[in-house]
Parts: sequence; structure tokens; C-alpha cells
Amino acid sequence: MPKNDNMLAILWMLNSGVKMTAKQISEKLEINIRTVYRYIDALGASGVPIISDTGHNGGYSLLNNFIRAPLLFDIEEKKALLHAAVFAKEAGYPLSEALGNATSKLKMYSNQEQESVLSRHLAGFEVINRMGDPSMQPILAELEQAVANEFSVEIDYRTRRDDQPKTRVIDPYGMVYWNNKWYIVAFCHLRNEIRSFRVGRILQIKRTQNIFKRSEAFLAREFFVRNLLPDLVGKDGLIAVIIEGRSEALDDLCLHWFLGHHLKERTPNQAIFLLEEKSILTYVPNFLLSYGKSIQVIEPQSLKEKLVDVVSELMEYYQL
Repeated sequence: MPKNDNMLAILWMLNSGVKMTAKQISEKLEINIRTVYRYIDALGASGVPIISDTGHNGGYSLLNNFIRAPLLFDIEEKKALLHAAVFAKEAGYPLSEALGNATSKLKMYSNQEQESVLSRHLAGFEVINRMGDPSMQPILAELEQAVANEFSVEIDYRTRRDDQPKTRVIDPYGMVYWNNKWYIVAFCHLRNEIRSFRVGRILQIKRTQNIFKRSEAFLAREFFVRNLLPDLVGKDGLIAVIIEGRSEALDDLCLHWFLGHHLKERTPNQAIFLLEEKSILTYVPNFLLSYGKSIQVIEPQSLKEKLVDVVSELMEYYQL
């Protein structure tokens, strides 16, 4: 670790309020004890009020909690940051290496008691997520830079319908992590409109010399959700989908990213959703089939008939 980082580490350890010996500091930072003495002298010469007590219970400490900067976190703040880092890592956070360095420093700049508390809390805290594609990390990192510095990028993007990728120039407005996938909301020069692009479908990325200016009022999250879940309030022609079944299955339906958005009423044994007919006959049947006999569609009749059609097609497919 560089000299400045070691000196800062000593400062943070002493600021914890626990008296530490030069030997303890040297073991913690894995440096020579003579180097610790030099760093302590340098800190004292720079005006840091380090108290040195001799004797059996001696050691170094700071005068009256010398530092009160916001970057010095208490134990609850450190625990929250380390837990958040677990979520970020499992989501495929693009700056994973820097995140690892930051969490290591948080642990390093803690006294022995704090380290023990943090270890206990981290040991019982797990996040299980789908394994991300490592090849996405450089793309995510480049997109993060493009969003922050407002420069356009050229991407080779392959949609679900296209066998061959198309080259596009986009102005990245914001990154969104949703349903275990990363998306970039950007202005597409090819389509001349703002669109959402799934990062996993970007095969190559290259920054350009073009600079854009994003509106301060634009929020990528709002755009993404609005396009994903259009507002149907007050719209004519909506149909009530009434589903009965086990409470656990209905709970799961009501939490679904699509159906939950259109929930109108929920009772212990029934859930009512208001949907457009196109959605009812296109998206809903395949999703409901995964619940088997744990649920039953009561209305509309058209959805019940569609479910029968889908099952019949599957039977014919597997009987061939």
C-alpha cells in the first residue's frame, strides 16, 4: 500500500477511539514496525494530536476524537455499505474491482471489535443471483463513463429478431438494473428517438468524439418504467381478469412485475386485475400455466379458452 494510504489508515485506526501499539499497527498494515514509528512521527509533525502512553497498557491514541469528517463511518454505516456491496457485486456492478478495494479499506480502517462485528453480520448475509456474463463488465464500465461524461458511443447491437448485429450510435442517458438484467436508456441516432437497450445484446462498444447534453429533468428510471408498464388509468375497454387459488400463489401473482402493476382488488382467495384484451391473450396465458392447479381463472371466458388452446398446442408438439 502507498505511503499516503498507510498514514491515512493509521489515522483512521487511531480515530476509532481504541488505543493501539506500534506492533498492532504494523501487523494490521503488514509493514515494518520502524516504518510505523516514522509514520507516527510524520503525522505528529503535521499537526495531528497523537498521544503516546508508555507502560504495560500503553499505545497510541488521538486527542478527543480529533477527526469528525463525514468519510469516517460508524459501525452501522460500515455494515450498511458492506451489505450494499454484496448486492452490487451480485448484480454485476461494473466497477467491481474498485468496489472490492473500497470494502477492504472499510474493514482495514476498523478496530478489532468493529472487525468482529462486521464479520458476524457479513457471515449471515447472502445474496443469490444469476451468474452474470464476465464479458459484460467492460461494456458496463464504458457505458458508465459515457453516462457520466456525456459522450456518444458506437455499439454493435443484436435484437431478438435479427440474426446479424446492427451498428448504432447512441447517447447514453442512464443505466437501469431490472429483473436481473442491465439496460441502457439512450438516444438512438439511427431511430432518432430515446430507447432502451439491453446491455447483454451489445456485442461491441467504442467511444466517439461526439459530446451530447442530457436534460437535467430526464430520469432513466421513469422512462424505462413508463415504456415497460404503460398507464392504463381511465382507459376504455379494460377487462377484469379474476383469478382464484391458493393464497401463496395469489401473493406471487400480485408481486409479478406486470400483473402486479394492474392489480385492482385482492381478497384472501381471489385477485382481480384490469388489463387490455391484447395483453390478456398474448402475455398472460403462458405465464399462468406455470402455476398449474394452484390457481384457477374465473373470468374472462376468452382467457380460459386461450389457456386450453396453448395446452393443446403443447400436447400436439410433444406427441409428434
